[in-house]
Amino acid sequence: MTPAHDEASPPLQPLLDDAVIVLRAPTQVWSGRDGEIGTQPIDGVYHGDVRHVRALSVTCRDSPVEWISAAADGPSRVVFGGLLRGVDDATPDPKVRIVRDRRVADGELTETWTVRSRLAGPIDTALTLEVEPEFASLHDVKAGIASPQPFEVQTTDASATAHSGEQSFALTAGGAGVRAAGGRLRVEWPVRVEAGGEASVSFTLALHDATLVVHGAREPWAGTVARPAATPEPRLDRWLDTAMGDLDALRLTTSGEGGDVFFAAGAPWFFTLFGRDSLWAARLVLPLDAGIAASTLRALAAMQGTHDDPATAQEPGKILHELRASALEMPGEGIVLPPQYYGSVDSTPLWVCLLADAWRAGMPEAEVRALLPALRGALRWILEHGDSDGDGFLDYIDRSGRGLANQGWKDSGDSIQWRNGRLADGPIALCEVQGYAYEAALSGAEVLAAFGGADEGVLAPEALRTWAAELRDRFRAAYWVETPEGHYPAIALDRDKRPVDALTSNIGHLIGTGILDADEEREVAELLAGSSMSTGFGIRTMSTGAAGYWPLSYHGGSVWTHDTAIVARALHRAGLDGHARSVAEGMLAAADGFAYRVPELHAGDPASESSVPTPYPAACRPQAWSAAAAVVCLEILGDPA
Repeated sequence: MTPAHDEASPPLQPLLDDAVIVLRAPTQVWSGRDGEIGTQPIDGVYHGDVRHVRALSVTCRDSPVEWISAAADGPSRVVFGGLLRGVDDATPDPKVRIVRDRRVADGELTETWTVRSRLAGPIDTALTLEVEPEFASLHDVKAGIASPQPFEVQTTDASATAHSGEQSFALTAGGAGVRAAGGRLRVEWPVRVEAGGEASVSFTLALHDATLVVHGAREPWAGTVARPAATPEPRLDRWLDTAMGDLDALRLTTSGEGGDVFFAAGAPWFFTLFGRDSLWAARLVLPLDAGIAASTLRALAAMQGTHDDPATAQEPGKILHELRASALEMPGEGIVLPPQYYGSVDSTPLWVCLLADAWRAGMPEAEVRALLPALRGALRWILEHGDSDGDGFLDYIDRSGRGLANQGWKDSGDSIQWRNGRLADGPIALCEVQGYAYEAALSGAEVLAAFGGADEGVLAPEALRTWAAELRDRFRAAYWVETPEGHYPAIALDRDKRPVDALTSNIGHLIGTGILDADEEREVAELLAGSSMSTGFGIRTMSTGAAGYWPLSYHGGSVWTHDTAIVARALHRAGLDGHARSVAEGMLAAADGFAYRVPELHAGDPASESSVPTPYPAACRPQAWSAAAAVVCLEILGDPA
């Protein structure tokens, strides 16, 4: 069942664009469109950061199974349909069918196989399940180097268990015979289908991992019932249906039942708490639910930095970047991230911005008050720790030598480029982070003033407002560049305080923060609407006029839906509604092209060349902030006016 590996070929990250996923975080199952698991590198049954099962297949003793359909029913169920022509009669119409109903819950996979017959006589056959345990690290799967870990198996007449260290699964299959052979489990059911009748068999895999640091959310999500029943745009309704289901399935907690709920970043690699991703996803869905914003804020506040530690990039008051059960190693890249890693320059100001937004949206005052110490810590980090070289701007540099080289949302190694394609040297001070910091300082001052604290010194509301005003002046003097593409803010300042002059989507994040004036916002909006940045399906991460542009570059020309949604939301906040509607319409067209489950990113090819977006084949899906983009479209396009 597992494809042979060519030892001469280099390891490659699995492609995802044509695979079928069902999920309920932290559990996910990936397969082909025939429902068979094991033919593609991504295939498997995962729980947490471990692929428990590499391959899983169904066979019929007396007939090949010819799969003809796959139909999703929400994020956690898919039904595959097939034919059993080997036990059928000779007439043209198929009369014997098999239906494979796959359902996933937190820590559980259940499949029911039903054989249905229109024949005049009975069918006696057998159905067989083969399961290949693996227990490989998710990180090794991503790197293309996954290999089975040692495991032990015990079987009974109708059940089996497999365990490897702290991970295990239990298989139950009523009415079947179960045996282990050759490193696999084989389950066989005798099946009799009466004339014109049907017969079903089923099995369950219960998955366990004692090392999990995040757990599935148990309570229903309020956001799924807060959305309107219908909008004037049927495509938007379909996108919301899919997106809200995916967001619901991506919810996790840090401490199990009763813990604080947040959105996992996405499948398959990021079923965990990500500061930036979880904050932005909660912020984008805030119009439908302030509760998950509040719980996300609490989850991150509980892990807020307390001391200086270059190995983890932790600093006092800093908000977490990523939480894992164990260190995350990226083979071939020299990157090893500790289980709690703080290498994010934007998570901390975004935490402050979300707290203020959630408070304005109705977060209970007692809950806000409980987070005031964390707010003060985050603001103090912005003012005292976020600027590593004293130039007055928030920046980042990897002090450990083993962390992320780039620590904004565009975190790939080649994401910060000059217009001529040369990479920028750090410390890097990203433009959008200055906008976040400006907004955070003013919003933090507003919250502190409203709650009547006796803050003095740098945290006095007036001092925060003064700091923000000075940052705004410094930004205007340092970041704006003039190139053949126009007049706009640079993506960043480099080590030598030079503005890195590529035209990128980052500048769209500045709109609505207040760091730009109204004329500057319109100037940026016009550039983003131009053909070098707008594809008709979203906004490119980098302009076609940059030497480093490539439509399938991860951060150098692709389109990220969440990035486009942030810009659309910003345009809407700034009152640039014509531009906002145009960007939202492009996102909706992209959603339609992806059957409303929008991936993490897609190619930056223009809509004039293709009626549907070109996939970025390794893009994660579903992704929380891509799904949350549907709520932005609802805000902008959902009003009949």
